[in-house]
Amino acid sequence: MAPLRGGTVQDHVALAEIELCGELIIAASAAEERLSLESIDEVLRVAEARAESSPEE
Repeated sequence: MAPLRGGTVQDHVALAEIELCGELIIAASAAEERLSLESIDEVLRVAEARAESSPEE
């Protein structure tokens, strides 16, 4: 096993992905039926991400 280094290293992309996976798991466990693709997109905030990445006119 590799020795642990002092201090913490944060991978912000990995942390964001873990947070989104957690939110998706919570939504799926609370749903009575399978989540629709639209529901999944809403949980993962796909529309917000698209709006942020699209160039302004």
